[in-house]
Amino acid sequence: MASALVLTSTNPYGSRTLSVERDQVSSVAYLRDPAGIVHGAVWLANHVPAPTSVDLGRLNAGLPPIMPRSSTRFPQGTEPFDGTRLRVLWFEEGDGAALYEDGELLAVIPGWADLDRGMPGYARDALGESPFGWALDEALDGLTPRVTKAVAYWQWREAEGSWASFQQFVMGHLETRLGLPGRYWDASAGGSPRVLVTERPPQFGRDYTVLSTVGMSCQRMPKAELYDTPTRVELAVATRQDPRAAARLFLWLAQYPWRSVTWLGHGHTARWYHQPGTFPLGGGHEGVIMLAEPPALPDISGFAFGGDAVQWLWLMPITDTELRLAAERGHEVLSSRLNPQNRF
Repeated sequence: MASALVLTSTNPYGSRTLSVERDQVSSVAYLRDPAGIVHGAVWLANHVPAPTSVDLGRLNAGLPPIMPRSSTRFPQGTEPFDGTRLRVLWFEEGDGAALYEDGELLAVIPGWADLDRGMPGYARDALGESPFGWALDEALDGLTPRVTKAVAYWQWREAEGSWASFQQFVMGHLETRLGLPGRYWDASAGGSPRVLVTERPPQFGRDYTVLSTVGMSCQRMPKAELYDTPTRVELAVATRQDPRAAARLFLWLAQYPWRSVTWLGHGHTARWYHQPGTFPLGGGHEGVIMLAEPPALPDISGFAFGGDAVQWLWLMPITDTELRLAAERGHEVLSSRLNPQNRF
């Protein structure tokens, strides 16, 4: 019997889908990207008596694995799941999820799950650690706060006025750092997360415009916590050119962490995705380097959300040669040579 789809749920950013699949023997939850590549998985239950060892025949046939007897709480098997009794809770970052059955935590596939490294998800009915699933009850001390925070986050996001209040907080912070706002654009292109762009015209003794995103920090970036780097960021750019052209950089990068399930941080570089001659800031530049608190530019720090400090990353246009230099010798070598005042 081929596997049947019991439940499917896609995260709010469209970058990961959790599916529960089963046949008459067992059920498994998979975390896939839009191309169908599996990035995480966890066995959920056997529906027949467990074997004494791993059934390689099922694995080679692409069927859901059956958990060996020593690694399941129910060696005689349990009834197949009813999809109407299952519910998915996505983590704020969108790179992991929790699965519930009738309100009880059934499994968790965290963002750090990695089958290639022998790190599956956590299952209620698993015992110990096996290639197919780790015991959920042994990991609750670490997972419960994360699940609780995800519940609170989505409750807040769904509450009336939550987005408006977030905008107000960010805009108020930027006003204290950069002065009164000018124009305001939507950089979301109808997608999620929602990101806006605020313009801060020349003032406070500066002869250039500053543009900043508003909305990236409303959700934590995927994977960032694994690298001990700020989990919430906004992007900024300084320009003496047409601000509308510079704002195209945000259309390119503002949703990137959640679309690609990754993070942006100090020293990261990005090559313009289209023909070099179409780069919004011209000047022979072909990409950007992202710098936190570069010299000679305004200090925008001091804002926090969800208990996390928000880091502003300034986008500095760089040439093809500079992109190669950063890739070969590290961003420190490049950033030490940059004069931000000459980049806009």
